[in-house]
Amino acid sequence: MKPSHILLPAALSLLVAACGAPETKSQTIDVSADETNLRAHLEFLADDDLKGRQTGSEGHEIASNYIVSEFKKLGLEPAGDDGSFYQRIPFRKSTLKENSASMSFESNGEVVEFEFPKQFITGPSHYSEKDEISAPLVFVGYGMEAPEFGLNDYDGLNVDGKIVVMLTGRPGFLPSEEGAHLANIKTDIARDKGAVGIITLHTPVREKTRKYETSVYYTKTPRMTWLGPNGLPKGEEQQLMGSAYLDDEPAAQLFANAPTELSKIFEQIEEDPDFSPKGFELEGTVTLARESRHEEITSPNVAAVLPGSHDTLKDEYVVYTAHSDHIGVIKDMSREDNINNGAMDNASGVSVMLETARLFVESGQEFDRSIMFLSVTAEEKGLLGADYFANNPTVPLNSIVANVNLDMPVLLYDFADIIAFGASHSTLGETVSKAAKQFDTEQSPDPMPEQAIFTRSDHYTLVKKGIPAVFLMTGFNSRTEGEDGGEVWGKFFAEHYHKPSDGLNLDINYEAGARFTNINFAIGKEIANADQRPQWLEESFFGKQFND
Repeated sequence: MKPSHILLPAALSLLVAACGAPETKSQTIDVSADETNLRAHLEFLADDDLKGRQTGSEGHEIASNYIVSEFKKLGLEPAGDDGSFYQRIPFRKSTLKENSASMSFESNGEVVEFEFPKQFITGPSHYSEKDEISAPLVFVGYGMEAPEFGLNDYDGLNVDGKIVVMLTGRPGFLPSEEGAHLANIKTDIARDKGAVGIITLHTPVREKTRKYETSVYYTKTPRMTWLGPNGLPKGEEQQLMGSAYLDDEPAAQLFANAPTELSKIFEQIEEDPDFSPKGFELEGTVTLARESRHEEITSPNVAAVLPGSHDTLKDEYVVYTAHSDHIGVIKDMSREDNINNGAMDNASGVSVMLETARLFVESGQEFDRSIMFLSVTAEEKGLLGADYFANNPTVPLNSIVANVNLDMPVLLYDFADIIAFGASHSTLGETVSKAAKQFDTEQSPDPMPEQAIFTRSDHYTLVKKGIPAVFLMTGFNSRTEGEDGGEVWGKFFAEHYHKPSDGLNLDINYEAGARFTNINFAIGKEIANADQRPQWLEESFFGKQFND
């Protein structure tokens, strides 16, 4: 472990007060990202003393205080709650009580008990400490409703007061990003149709990419949600009193007297990935029961603003986001290194955001629109900090014109191109391309569309509020002869992602980090001073879905 160089919150506050705000610039200055600054930010945030910045931990609080201190040094205005830099979020952490989960199936007078976790798994409830529900079953295929793609798995079915049974995944004909979004809202659809529970079936197709045993591994992991002003968990899902994830062999028993055997449905999907099975009622009743433990914690988003100068456009905001949390410490204390430092995930993104903020301030330029810098918590818990902000914004939601999200730029090679997830959905794609070319960098299309990464980071919560967004990462091309950037990127994910080795011992390329920062600054400047706010493209699925 390295010697400590962490300042505790109280000491940090004194330092900030002593530093004061910089003098106002009177003229435009040609500024460029400083590698030394990036290194200092990253080394602080990824230090062992922060213990992996777990949501709700002291380490994450120290990281948040550090970010606030940097905002204060730049003279940025607070944009959190009650005139502060902080948006303090109440969370509920829920854990499934050991040996409390049960599932039984009754049909034709016979009762079958399923074994947890060998045959089924479930998670804790955020709403109650003890749940039990018995209800008839309805198979709803993939459980999707998307008229624009000719999908309505609930057509002709009444699921009110019933448990819906659905397949994991989605039909193959759906575009990846759109399909990922539709898969994310299955629970919402079932709830809105009146279902009281959901059983999801593990398919042979899913087994090839994520084994059932892998899901079992996470049954003891606490789950989190944010709490609203009324003290209740987000959303309206409390009517869903039970849920289960069922392995394929026990799942077949639910279809014993069904119009189509489950094995036949699986065979059809294997033969034709585009196949979308029709739903039908199932015979019998399922009883689901569980007990949950609840713990309430808090963790902050941190928000600051550089005010705009235009008479009217100053009331509009360009928002940069970067998540400050990571996954904490591995429970196995026998390991020599058990701290998940999260250097690339996402100390790198926060460092780039802080240095981008400095460029805005020290350029001496005036910007028509205001610039918000938002460090969000609980990304690793399901984009919760960003989701809380999207539902409880500290500025009017319709005043946010665009979001530039910085999550895990892999600064380990001399990248020659960048990827902007979401570039094909709005005019921001053109903005990114123009900014990148200023630094001899091309914008490349998504190299892994099957991953649907556009729906998997914090910006997605603002997209669902109708705000155009891009999520930037380093591309797969390298300026270094003989180096394959994609190979370096892939090796990081295979060997270091969400592991203690994602730390300061990595060969971090701060020169590449500086270029990435300069590009982000150029993107923000363009948005801030443009006559028109960014627009969704006419053909964008997300624009059609969320742009009122």
